[in-house]
Amino acid sequence: MTFFTSEYESKLDAKGRLVLPARIKSQLPEGESQELVIRRGFEPCLIVYPMVEFKKVFSKISGLSEFNEEYRKLQRNFLSGVVTVELDGNGRFLIPKNMLTYAQIDKDAMLVGTGSKVEIWNPTIYEKHLIRDPSELSKLAEKYLNE
Repeated sequence: MTFFTSEYESKLDAKGRLVLPARIKSQLPEGESQELVIRRGFEPCLIVYPMVEFKKVFSKISGLSEFNEEYRKLQRNFLSGVVTVELDGNGRFLIPKNMLTYAQIDKDAMLVGTGSKVEIWNPTIYEKHLIRDPSELSKLAEKYLNE
């Protein structure tokens, strides 16, 4: 099972490649290929999954009935924003330009481990999505973790 945590500052090279930080790379499932799946996030960021984790999400999405209009919209919009990439020998992967544009990422990137996946953010936009008030975080934790 993958377990991604923490924040990592990173830079894209001129070709749009990003080096996966060693801590994240070490959490990739053993025995798996170096294949990753990138999708557009619900917020203006990118989501990176190891293939084994994305297959779980894909199973849920593809299992929805094609005869339901809302399900088709979800499938179309969710899956059209997905690309498969492979790590090269240097632990880098190429992020397509349209995805970088979507997430407003130019050169600097913030990678954020969120359990089974990693988010890639424009650092300025990421800062705007963080909770600054400890009491707000406490209320969210109480609401969702105190069951």
